[in-house]
Amino acid sequence: MTEVLTTPEAGGKLRRQRLGWYGYAWASHTFEATVITVFMSRYLPSTAENAVGENGRLHVLGIPIAPGSLFTYVISLCSISLFIVLPVMGAIADRTGRKRGMLLTFGYLGAFSVTAMWFIGEKDWQLGSILLIIAYLTYSAAKVVANSLLSDLADADQRDKISSIGWATGYIGGGLLLALNFVFSFMIDDKALLARVSLSSAGIWWAIFALIPVFLLRNLPRSRPERKIEGSVVTAGFRELGDTFRKLRAYPQSLLFLVAFLVYYDGISTVTALAADYGEKELLLSDETLLSAILIVQFAAFGGALLLGRLSGRWGAKRVISYSLVVWIGVVVAAYFLQAGSAVQFYILAMLLSIVMGGTQALSRSLYSSMIPRGKEAEFFSLYEVSSSGTSALGPLLFGLALQNTGSYRIAIVSLIVFFVAGLLILLKVNVHKAITAAGNTVPASLSGSK
Repeated sequence: MTEVLTTPEAGGKLRRQRLGWYGYAWASHTFEATVITVFMSRYLPSTAENAVGENGRLHVLGIPIAPGSLFTYVISLCSISLFIVLPVMGAIADRTGRKRGMLLTFGYLGAFSVTAMWFIGEKDWQLGSILLIIAYLTYSAAKVVANSLLSDLADADQRDKISSIGWATGYIGGGLLLALNFVFSFMIDDKALLARVSLSSAGIWWAIFALIPVFLLRNLPRSRPERKIEGSVVTAGFRELGDTFRKLRAYPQSLLFLVAFLVYYDGISTVTALAADYGEKELLLSDETLLSAILIVQFAAFGGALLLGRLSGRWGAKRVISYSLVVWIGVVVAAYFLQAGSAVQFYILAMLLSIVMGGTQALSRSLYSSMIPRGKEAEFFSLYEVSSSGTSALGPLLFGLALQNTGSYRIAIVSLIVFFVAGLLILLKVNVHKAITAAGNTVPASLSGSK
């Protein structure tokens, strides 16, 4: 197994590469914070309502869609597409070793798509849907590559810390732009114009700060030498993907953790993506309240990621993640009982959510990275990214169906509790020590002698 080098010369190079990796998180997290969590989840449904009326129906391929559910259905479509696209893309990344080029190519495609959201008019739900699909898929593809680099940038005992710093840096970057959007909300009375300005600013921010990894992520270490590719890289990618699925049987505990993650993160991503929509439609909160609450979450999640990262050094990542899922269950239940118009209650719940959100994300990534074989990081993280790219298929689909059939946002939000309960029960069955040793990796000190 290849270990991260720690000689003085290699150490300086490694620090620069880590800074480049943090820099990409700083640049790209604006997609999750500004585009998914705040503006597109509300602006896209509003364009649909402007086109057909609040009680009308959109017709896509003969399927009637309620305007208020358009965003959740688009995200579900994207997530289903990821099942096909990302594993092949991950196989190509591992096969060619050109991770820096792929990270920046997909990253800039996503940034330009988000910048182009400036052109979404008040009835342009088709253009909005197309740009969201492009941005979502390219953002997810770039994130697969970024996550796969963690094994090259940190050894077993550093991985929780480096992953936590990466997530924390992303939250600060996303939070600063969101703070600027908050200032815009006091200057721009037109909600549609505010959404377009904020969305396009996220793309510009992403593109500008992606220059950091352009310069610092040079000469990345490779888990294995580049191999000669027979035929096209796409064909080779499908071959590698087939090989990965065949070998999954050799890593049953890693597969079990992946299943647990797919389940509980589906709930996490859906709650965070639809929090603003829930606050506006059900709790009748103002834009200023929603933006300020989500802004608080971004900065508080910075501290939460670092805090849970430190706790994992004492108790292990699995135990900390398990406790955080219990908190998530409490968050969903509390959200059902929030009083309409109560900004204070919304702020309190946002603070509670922020403590566990960043840490759950960071520790899940670092724990999974220790359970997968070297040289297959991008392929295995492509399966992981199907759910961790902001939201997955079943969560928003369940939320959308509950909303469409009951008309109640409260029932829709509390229905998501099933993902946290099921994910926690599956996670508790994972033998982490066995998963790490089966993958041929070093067991971190915090997990020695534990499951």
